[in-house]
Amino acid sequence: MTENRTEQRAGHHAGPRRPATAVRTLSRARALPPWSLLAAGALTGALLGGGYGLARTPQYTATSYVVAVPTKGSDPASALGFAQAYGRVATQLAVLGDAQVWAGVPVRTLRRSVRTATSPDAPMVALTATSDRPEVAADMADAVSRALTAHAANTSDATQVTLRQFARATEPAEPSTASAAVTGLVGTGAGGLLGALALLVRPRRSGGERGRGGPAVPGPAPAADGRRQR
Repeated sequence: MTENRTEQRAGHHAGPRRPATAVRTLSRARALPPWSLLAAGALTGALLGGGYGLARTPQYTATSYVVAVPTKGSDPASALGFAQAYGRVATQLAVLGDAQVWAGVPVRTLRRSVRTATSPDAPMVALTATSDRPEVAADMADAVSRALTAHAANTSDATQVTLRQFARATEPAEPSTASAAVTGLVGTGAGGLLGALALLVRPRRSGGERGRGGPAVPGPAPAADGRRQR
């Protein structure tokens, strides 16, 4: 009776045992070679990245340029300041409302697809349009450029600055988005990095699993203090 109670108490204090499935999963994870996590992460990343590149619709980008020119008798330095101002108003409704007629797309599409850029050193405005069709991208960039030039001409008496088209947009021959090969390489790198992180947090083998020897034998006890022996 005493031995049974002792065993019951020992089992009670031992705590809940791990499920057999969890134990087998941990054992398999510990048994995997280190390079397997890196290979699995890199392969998964390559498949996901390449699949994303194939499933995504390619986008094309076209850019048109206009330059600010001071009128006769005005300060040439003012053209640079007005170029910055026209770059900010190019995507406003007053300009895009006229551009939609030539572009053949609604204003909301122009507002979503057209971006402007200016230079601090040159009185030039770059109008860039993006679309899934190269001809539409070029048409949108040229349409906004034309509308902005007309808007500047209507206010040239007050600003003493006009806009002239510097370069028309051309239809892009290749998409501006990354190809499936590039996205696959990016996915491979990201997957390999995640595999390396998983390798760092992977459960390690315990001492008993590395060497299936008998129970550890405690070493000799340290010598007692000489003063205590006395």
